[in-house]
Amino acid sequence: MILLRLLSLAVMMLAAPLLPAQQGPETGKPAPAPASLEQRVGDLEAYVTNAGPRAGDDKAAAGPIAAAPGPGHNAFIMVCTALVLFMTLPGLFLFYGGLVRSKNVLSVVAQCFALAGLVSILWWAFGYSLVFGKSFDGTTLGRIFGGSEFFFLDGVGAAPNGDYAYWISQNVFAMFQLMFAIITPALIVGAVAERMKFSAVMLFMTGWMFLVYFPMAHHVWGATGEMNGVWNAKASIKAIDFAGGTVVHMTSGWSALLLCIILGPRIGFGRRAMTPHSMVLCAVGTGMLWVGWYGFNAGSALSADGVGAQAFMTTTLAAAVAAFTWGALEWVLRRHASILGLCSGAVAGLVVVTPAAGFVTASSAVLIGVIAGIIPFLAVVYLKARLGYDDALDTFGVHAVGGTIGAILTGVLATAEVNGNLNTNLKDIVGRALLTEQLKAIGVTLILSLVATAVLAYLVKALVGLRPTEEDEAKGLDITDHGEEGYNYNS
Repeated sequence: MILLRLLSLAVMMLAAPLLPAQQGPETGKPAPAPASLEQRVGDLEAYVTNAGPRAGDDKAAAGPIAAAPGPGHNAFIMVCTALVLFMTLPGLFLFYGGLVRSKNVLSVVAQCFALAGLVSILWWAFGYSLVFGKSFDGTTLGRIFGGSEFFFLDGVGAAPNGDYAYWISQNVFAMFQLMFAIITPALIVGAVAERMKFSAVMLFMTGWMFLVYFPMAHHVWGATGEMNGVWNAKASIKAIDFAGGTVVHMTSGWSALLLCIILGPRIGFGRRAMTPHSMVLCAVGTGMLWVGWYGFNAGSALSADGVGAQAFMTTTLAAAVAAFTWGALEWVLRRHASILGLCSGAVAGLVVVTPAAGFVTASSAVLIGVIAGIIPFLAVVYLKARLGYDDALDTFGVHAVGGTIGAILTGVLATAEVNGNLNTNLKDIVGRALLTEQLKAIGVTLILSLVATAVLAYLVKALVGLRPTEEDEAKGLDITDHGEEGYNYNS
């Protein structure tokens, strides 16, 4: 009894700062009855286990903690949000920047920074609502987007949105998802680096967010999404994607392939060496991507719970094994393991495990790492040379191929023993027909990405042109697009 009273006191202390002031007689409304000990303990237990509030959606019947975000889960997701932004700024632009020639390093940096700004504006105005709203459900427009109720982040405050997470503030959730929206179009930059005008990049990406990213993110992660197999019982394609194999890597990777083909190769491609100007920057950027990826994958659990811990472990194993595997292949075939190969392997492992991170065991993650070190290696080293497309920084070979393989492996290796949420709506297909659903999702992603990219590329080409003049391209985009140089050797 004494222990129970102490626990009750602890719960009251935790909840008190979060509660609105009770209305007294001066408001004309009676103050609500104080929560019972059972309600308080039940809410605290739900918070610790990341379960729903004890009374479900009935906030009136639930205890006081159920109406407030949980500080621990909120803090975890805020840190993860910062880590995912760290992946783009500076991780991705250092990774990509080191791989281009020195005359184009600032163009990559500028495109990543500008996309962070552009996508944030689109997300605030329309994107978050189109992805995670649900007011369009049941309408024709609802087959594409979520809703309009959160336009300009109206009503997106500190209270949790129970459609997505019980214990984190909706404004934190919105910012976490914004970071995914920022890095996805930035990945495309790697395929068209050194030869696409800054103005063309910005115009293309604006359209791409509305035609590709927002619809795909809604269908895979939105509460009413047609491919959200875990949480939408009415989903027409019961696929799963833990942290973005289809939404992030497949959309960007397949779009990047077609865009670089439409754009054409860099001047001198295949006739002169276009070696990376700084493998040190590339390696530093890779390390930042790996660290940031913990926010990307573990954070996609949307709580500091066991699923997030599992994603943290599988992410580590897959990245490490893939880096080793890629390096080992280079050693066997070329008698050396390059820094570029080790970096590419690590990123490939991170990409392939992304859709599976919170659904698979440690041993499955090791298998994913081996496959991620082999298949993207073959795509980058042999397929690109055979087909002759100029994917400058191997966005297709790593992200499109890796994301596609990851989506397939997720269908094969996912298990409810790791993530009990798979039993919510998918109990009858996990380990059986889930792979078929994954293949359907892959097909939809491919069609949407390629068709939208073709339309947008030719539209932008007609409006502003895609490429600089040959003279400007030869000078480098740092000078011609931004009036600056990455390195001043005369100072």
